[in-house]
Amino acid sequence: MSTEIQTPNNAAAEAPPMLAPEGVVAQLRIVRQQIAEVTPLTREQKKALYRYAALPNEVLQASINAIGASASVQQALGGPADVRQMTEDSNRWTAVEDELRGMLQGVAGANLIRRQRIGLLAVQAYVICRQLARDPSHAVLLPHVQEIRRLRSLTRRKKPAPPAPETPPAAAPAQEVES
Repeated sequence: MSTEIQTPNNAAAEAPPMLAPEGVVAQLRIVRQQIAEVTPLTREQKKALYRYAALPNEVLQASINAIGASASVQQALGGPADVRQMTEDSNRWTAVEDELRGMLQGVAGANLIRRQRIGLLAVQAYVICRQLARDPSHAVLLPHVQEIRRLRSLTRRKKPAPPAPETPPAAAPAQEVES
């Protein structure tokens, strides 16, 4: 039996292939189908659920102990072992949450870097084209430079402020008629 030590060179040779974005989406969808409970919630639903979900651990443990102390409470709510198992499951799934959150932040950061690089290339292309368009031999670039300049000026314009909502004129106070 061979016990080969992993070195950076042979570890890289055995690394799984890098996925394209479409492959990542497909893999995520497969994983989502394999998870028993994936429940997207609205902001209002989350807010309503946090009231009980944010109980301090000491309160939770004391409540579980209270369940175990009474057969009537166990009959109504289930045994303390069931609640402890639910607690353990919740704790284990927070590791999944943390990992997914970290992955999302990493993907978002990498995508921001990609967009920054693209933006930098676009600015560099404009500057180079603008300089080259001054030379008559590169006159073909002039319409492109003009179009980029026009589009850039449109994005720099401030959007007009939305019109103030019209309020109906205040009704004149009723004058008392003396008889």
